[in-house]
Amino acid sequence: MPIFFTQKFVKLAKDTMASLPTLTKPISETSFFLPKLINLEFSRSKIRPLTRSNVFKNSNFSSDGQCCPTFDVPLLSCSEVIERMRTSREGYKTKQLYLAMYSSVFGGITTDTAAMVIPMDDHMVHRGHGVFDTAAIMDGYLYELDQHLDRFLGSATMAKIQIPFDRESIRQILIRTVSVSKCRKGSLRYWFSAGPGDFQLSSSGCHQATLYAIVIKDQSPPDHNGIKVVTSSIPIKPLQFAVMKSVNYLPNALSKMEAEENDAYAAIWLDGDGFVAEGPNMNVAFVTKEKDLLMPCFDKILSGCTAKRVLVLAENLVKEGKLRGIRVENVSVEDAKRADEMMLIGSGILVRSVVQWDEEIIGNGREGPVTQALLNLILEDMKSGPPTVRVPVPY
Repeated sequence: MPIFFTQKFVKLAKDTMASLPTLTKPISETSFFLPKLINLEFSRSKIRPLTRSNVFKNSNFSSDGQCCPTFDVPLLSCSEVIERMRTSREGYKTKQLYLAMYSSVFGGITTDTAAMVIPMDDHMVHRGHGVFDTAAIMDGYLYELDQHLDRFLGSATMAKIQIPFDRESIRQILIRTVSVSKCRKGSLRYWFSAGPGDFQLSSSGCHQATLYAIVIKDQSPPDHNGIKVVTSSIPIKPLQFAVMKSVNYLPNALSKMEAEENDAYAAIWLDGDGFVAEGPNMNVAFVTKEKDLLMPCFDKILSGCTAKRVLVLAENLVKEGKLRGIRVENVSVEDAKRADEMMLIGSGILVRSVVQWDEEIIGNGREGPVTQALLNLILEDMKSGPPTVRVPVPY
């Protein structure tokens, strides 16, 4: 019987090989043949199942039917996968260290970067159905955690994600994750996802929404030098998505890449009416020649927590006479480029001077005094601000 089956199989294989020149796909993509072979290893006298120590080989055929070189695809155990992930991470340099991660999928915190993973069928992965936010860690305090958490929950509601925990539980999970990390200066980033369950479009098949959080320590030295920006040719997100901090950051990424391709730091979006909107992950503000702090309205862009805090702190500069006033309104490109100062504002860069926009030099082409004063106020606020913006971490 084994000999008869082997001969029958050989005939099938020969017939299949003879038909290869007429195939429209390479054999590696042809479903009628490979699935029957993929779990078997053949010898002259018997057919036996593959074991974990065995290696798959795959051959591709070029358009003229010629066989291309084979490559090995090992079948790995869970422990082997973890070890390879750990080795892979050790093989490349990064300026960011990942110190701790929480996942509601496994219901706890890990400090092993090889275990900081999410399921492939999580809808945040393959459908972009997720939202996120970030809070800075400064001297063992979480800066504006509650303000960012409020926005986070609002984004989840807009994204129709069923929040799996109450607000206070989420808050305690985030604080605990930072505590475990021992990080005293860095950032905490966290996500809500529709959750794992399947590869369908709708989230109706997801088991439960998931919460992820990770503590990041960036080893890059701070840089407050003036930067160049360009006008983005990538369309701004529609209003419904622009005001929500979702994981759909492809437009943002392409906008940032466009800036880098033009030797600039960031690209500035304009809204549908041609007014100044925002950068790819930061707000923008100006100091007019009349010494007013001018910031675009938040009705069509993301409501920046750091930008709103800057508006509050800027009142000190009004009292000191360094600013005449503060205005939040539509800003034309012409008025923006005529400003004495331009700045980008965000939790990642805090406050940074823009000295050139496209071909236009902003002000005198140097870092502006008001921008520097606002940066100092934010740094001071992060280190000694009121309890409303500083949450202590119990290490």
